[in-house]
Parts: sequence; structure tokens; C-alpha cells
Amino acid sequence: MRQILFSGVIGLFLSLIGTPLLIKLLARKGYGQFIRDDGPRNHHSKRGTPTMGGIAFIFATLAAYVLTKLLTGSQPSFSGLLVLFLFAGMGVVGFLDDYIKIVKQRSLGLRAKAKMAGQLIVGIAFAVLALNFADNRNLTPASTRLSFTQDFGWYLGPVIFVIWALFMILAMSNGVNLTDGLDGLATGASVMVFGAYTFICVWEHQESCANPLSAGPGCYEVRDPLDLAVVAAALMGACFGFLWWNTSPAKIFMGDTGSLALGGALAGLAICSRTELLLAVLGGLFVLITMSVVIQVGSFRLTGKRVFKMAPLQHHFELKGWSEVLVVVRFWIIQGMCAILGIGIFYAGWAASN
Repeated sequence: MRQILFSGVIGLFLSLIGTPLLIKLLARKGYGQFIRDDGPRNHHSKRGTPTMGGIAFIFATLAAYVLTKLLTGSQPSFSGLLVLFLFAGMGVVGFLDDYIKIVKQRSLGLRAKAKMAGQLIVGIAFAVLALNFADNRNLTPASTRLSFTQDFGWYLGPVIFVIWALFMILAMSNGVNLTDGLDGLATGASVMVFGAYTFICVWEHQESCANPLSAGPGCYEVRDPLDLAVVAAALMGACFGFLWWNTSPAKIFMGDTGSLALGGALAGLAICSRTELLLAVLGGLFVLITMSVVIQVGSFRLTGKRVFKMAPLQHHFELKGWSEVLVVVRFWIIQGMCAILGIGIFYAGWAASN
């Protein structure tokens, strides 16, 4: 369990001290945020704020994982490495998108097809690799069965699994991206979900079917739950450190570099911990905000009318007169309740099978 403490503290420390250094570097190069003209007017004051801040917590997370392994003398696992690969790979796609926005001084970065191609390449590579590297129990990092709190009876098969994994990765990446519209909103919400996954993966480790003391009917068939907890703790700590600088008034934005990376990490943790459908509850705020966009677009195309003043949902409440800080805090409360509910459902699933 020392690994979890080490990874969380190291991730927090590196992100906390690394982010201001990145802010200075980006400001010196003039890499500032481009603000949409059709958004809330108070956002125009944010024009020029350094973006691509996801670089800070991506490097902090990766360094925290490596240093934890060196300090504790433990071996990395394939599950942990694959989640980090997905996290960093999606971050690279987001970085290219951000960089083009900054250089071209426009709100559109990568063309839609190019951005989608990058996400597909990283997602397919993760999904295919996750069905390999079986351990001595013949468990691979991912399973071809659908999962909620554990795997259940629906067998997907390799091809359907890859499609399902891609859907999860794209949905969560774009969900976090849509949420990242107010200072600290997506970062704070991500901290809560990664905290929940730290708890879940520790519980799965303690109740693993590989443990003779817990190998009962409710045990967990997960390949590397402890190392997944180490990754989740590193992500939580790194996001916490970044939040110090990203909270209102933000000194830096995570950009697509950060939002796509965080969404990929969430999907990777859900797939490797066998809690795929539970992620919709644990990350309920991301789902809610994504659905607000789907509803807005669908309603306008079908009826010509808008349901919300503006989508994503957080901007609707801004236009209703809520202050940015009020929206963020109340949305954090919603996300906190989602995380607690998700943990409660996870525990109830274990209790019901024992």
C-alpha cells in the first residue's frame, strides 16, 4: 500500500511545482487560449491565458508512477502501463490539436478527421493490447465480457470489445473536453473520480480471487488491481496539484492536451478494473454535460428550438446569471454525489454476492 501513498504524494508535488514553471514557459512563448466569440462575455477576459496545461499533470503522473516503482522496488504491471499509454497517447492527440489552435490563432485545431484518426489509432492499440499479456491465471488486462461492478454474462468477443472500448474512450475523452469550460471544473471533477477508482482498485486487490483469504463467490477477477490503484492515485495527486493553479481565476487551462488524456485514463481504468458501465455513474457529471450537448443539437435539428440557452450545460447556467464560481462549486457537488453513489453501488454489488 506504500505505492499508493507514494504515487499520490509524488504526483501532487510534481504537478504543484511543475505547473507554474510551465505557465512561465507558455506565457513567454505567447501560447494563450483562444476564446469563442459566441460564449459568455465574461470569458473574453481569459483570452491569452496559457493553455496546454495538461502537459504538467501528464508528466507528473508518469514520473510519479516511475519514481514509485523505483522507490518501492516493485514491478510495473501490464494493466498499469496500458492505462498510462492510453492516458499519454490521448494527451499527444490533444497536444497537436492545441498547438495548431495556438499557431493558427483559431478555435479549430486539428481537422475533425485527423483528430478522430489520432484517437482511433491510440484507442485501437490500447484495446488490442489489453486483450493480450495474460498472467498465470490466464487473466488479461481487459475482458471480452461486459462489466458493471464485475464482469457479467454478456460475452462481446474481440471485435465487438474493441468497438465498445473505442466508444468508451471517445465518449469519456469528449465528455471531459466538454466539461472543461470553466476554471477548475473538469480538474476538480476528475480528482473525485480518480479518488473513487483508487478506493475501488484497492478493494478489488483485497478481495481478489488470487487471495486465498478472499477467494469466495464475490471475489474479483482483475489482473492487476493494486497497480491500477497506484495509477489512479498518481492521477488524483497530479490533478490536485494542477487544480491549485487551474481554479478560479485560472492561471492556466488544461486544453485538449489535458481533457483528452483524462478521459482516456478514466476509460482505461474502467476497462481494466472491470467497471465499465459503473463509470457512467462514477463520472456522472461528464455524462450529464455530454447529454446536454446531445439534447441541444438534437432538439435544434428536429424542431429548430434550443432546450438550453447554451450548451454545454455549465454555460446555460452562466447565461442565467450564475457566477462562474457558483456553477463550478455546485457542479462539483453533483460530481461528488455521483462518485459516492458509484462507490456505494460497487460495495453493494460485493455485499450482495457474499
